[in-house]
Amino acid sequence: MTVGIGIIGGSGFYQMEGLSEVENIEIDTPFGKPSSSLTVGTVEGQRVAFLPRHGDGHLLLPSEINVRANIYALKSIGVKWLISVSAVGSLKEEIEPRHFVIPNQLYDHTKNRTSTFFGEGMVAHVSFAQPFCPILSDLLYENAVKVEACTHLGGTYICMEGPAFSTLAESRLYRQFGFDVIGMTAGPEAKLAREAEISYAILACSTDYDCWHPDHDTVTTEMIIENLVANVEKAKQIVKLTIPSIPKGNEESPAYRALEKSIATNPEIIPDKIKEKLGLIIGRYL
Repeated sequence: MTVGIGIIGGSGFYQMEGLSEVENIEIDTPFGKPSSSLTVGTVEGQRVAFLPRHGDGHLLLPSEINVRANIYALKSIGVKWLISVSAVGSLKEEIEPRHFVIPNQLYDHTKNRTSTFFGEGMVAHVSFAQPFCPILSDLLYENAVKVEACTHLGGTYICMEGPAFSTLAESRLYRQFGFDVIGMTAGPEAKLAREAEISYAILACSTDYDCWHPDHDTVTTEMIIENLVANVEKAKQIVKLTIPSIPKGNEESPAYRALEKSIATNPEIIPDKIKEKLGLIIGRYL
């Protein structure tokens, strides 16, 4: 089975309607099980795989998500392009709740996440200057404009640890640093997708003003879900319009052959068990 396009749904985006020829696939990976089974189906003639980031029914904290298993599972069925739909808080007045943002930069402020496939006898350092794929980001923006969604192209996503929302001091500091939106999941996903040579971009749904805004000084889960529900249908429209415009190959993306010059360890001394464990990811370079 080869499925070239993956979609990870965040809070409020738990399923992808409109799929035909649907099948649910259970996948075990060397890193354990992903958040859920993969739902594979056809949209506009393209086979796509959908995965709810937090599991069916929203069971997992951001820090509990097995991101390595999620990315590995998607890679194992052939995914080259990955759209992440995520809830974020806004750190800019002009990014209002219920607006969309397609960030082009990332600041990873997490503390307790596993963000690499490597270690245990193998070292690799991927280039990450462009953490999100500009090709996929531009396609998402073009289709957001088509559905008349108020969308901001570009900006920096800061990924915090959570699960608590920001303190007022933290929120003010992030604004001074010039960050645009804040969330809890993009850091590990973007890094692992790059190591897996998957082109990754985010369609971020602004749900609140974090806690810095004088008229919006408290963030609640209820508020976030309410704004997400208002946005989710528009997000699904954007994703569905984007799918048929995605190229088959990702040769022009920063993710393509990201590992080619990134492996630091002498191949002759990499443990056999690591070669086997990471064969899906490193096989073509060893």
